[in-house]
Amino acid sequence: MLFRSDPVNGSATQSILVLKGGPDAEREVSIASGTRVATALATFDDLRVVDRTIERPDVDELRGMVEDARADVVFPVLHGPWGEGGSLQALLEAMGIAFVGSGSVAASHAMDKLRTKATVASLGIATPAAVAIEADRPVELPPPLVVKPVADGSSVGVRMARTSKELEALLGLEDAGHGRLMAEALVEGRELTVGLLGGRPLPIIEIVPSEGWYDYEAKYERSDTRYVVEPSLPAGVAERLHEWSGRIAEAMSIRDLGRVDWMLPAGDAPDPRPMFLEVNTIPGMTDHSLLPKAAAATGVDFPTLCRSIVDSAATGPSRTA
Repeated sequence: MLFRSDPVNGSATQSILVLKGGPDAEREVSIASGTRVATALATFDDLRVVDRTIERPDVDELRGMVEDARADVVFPVLHGPWGEGGSLQALLEAMGIAFVGSGSVAASHAMDKLRTKATVASLGIATPAAVAIEADRPVELPPPLVVKPVADGSSVGVRMARTSKELEALLGLEDAGHGRLMAEALVEGRELTVGLLGGRPLPIIEIVPSEGWYDYEAKYERSDTRYVVEPSLPAGVAERLHEWSGRIAEAMSIRDLGRVDWMLPAGDAPDPRPMFLEVNTIPGMTDHSLLPKAAAATGVDFPTLCRSIVDSAATGPSRTA
């Protein structure tokens, strides 16, 4: 546990409780992100920082952590259905404590990829066709497809099926602890992402894996994935990405921080249109992660980024929705 004492000058301090770990598949990424966030926040003399590695605490256990830390703000750096998908946020709302990130309703919405895609489509923004995979029913989309959990992140459980035979083999993933699955039309092209701070879009980043696609290994374990900040794009694409990402964040009530992922289809269309992939309400904060890279491109270093997020949570609207 990391703890920074009150500064000797006696100035007022804020107490920040950083939560990491959790029960979801991205636990190790969460621990790495949370440790980095806590270390960054501890560089500020007017902050007292406590970080805790958690499993799945109930409201009484969580309240005890908050009281022990004398926390003014909770910074949950968790990923996956429980930690990022509304369950933890609902507990924090029940306690009446200020916390970083979207409220439980928005977090639950964003974690459900099918529901999110429907919302985005209702805004008139293109997104690849997708259907839920149901037992004993044929998938209604033809390959090539991406098979993925409806509620998970970091490409956990994501596989490609380019033929009907490959698709049939992949349907067994539902028995591998990934929960509900979906099939999404495979769109190949340039993978782009837009980080959000307080609903404001950050510079676009293009993700260029050295081989294959941007899977978990490429995100967190390999060092040869390239990240191109503010890449050269066809006319109008950057403006659309910024505008549409902001519209999505507003429509879904995403607060403090977030990230919207896109695919620009391959080809030489005269007016290429980005296609929405998904929203992340608690993006990774590791040294490989995209939100910190985008913030750095604007001159905001990592400690300042973390501090700005905490300040947004401390002064923002009530966390009740």
